[in-house]
Amino acid sequence: MGFRIVDKLQKINEDIHPHQLKYHTKRVLVSKEFTFDASHHLHCYEGKCKNLHGHTYRVIFGLSGFVDERGLMIDFSDIKEIWKNDIEIFLDHQYLNETLPFMNTTAENMVVWIYEKMKDALATEERKHQYDGARVEFVRLFETPTSYAEARREWMEE
Repeated sequence: MGFRIVDKLQKINEDIHPHQLKYHTKRVLVSKEFTFDASHHLHCYEGKCKNLHGHTYRVIFGLSGFVDERGLMIDFSDIKEIWKNDIEIFLDHQYLNETLPFMNTTAENMVVWIYEKMKDALATEERKHQYDGARVEFVRLFETPTSYAEARREWMEE
């Protein structure tokens, strides 16, 4: 099957009908990834990380829920909006020891905070009605390209 130009662009209500857009009623998971740059240092730690230093962090969200009548669980741009407005403002180009709640700014502590912020954002009245059963399944926070901490829903609800 080689390259070809589409003969006719599919049109709603002619070639496909609104009731056909939702293919299933299963729970699905969508994932979105972000990066941010920040500085921090660790308390009560003997090693290089006791000194002020920085990282380019990578965050991966796994969100699950049920699709709407269009077949969408959550728009990727909506995840980005939550990230930008509710989470990233505390992280990107910040000294994390100042902008996060009192904690040692380890990846293990930070990933739980990020999980909680996304969970709270999805739990607002507007978003609860907009996204059917949406919940955070996991958050993975990479501190380096090969080292990460993870928070999972089943662990967070214990």
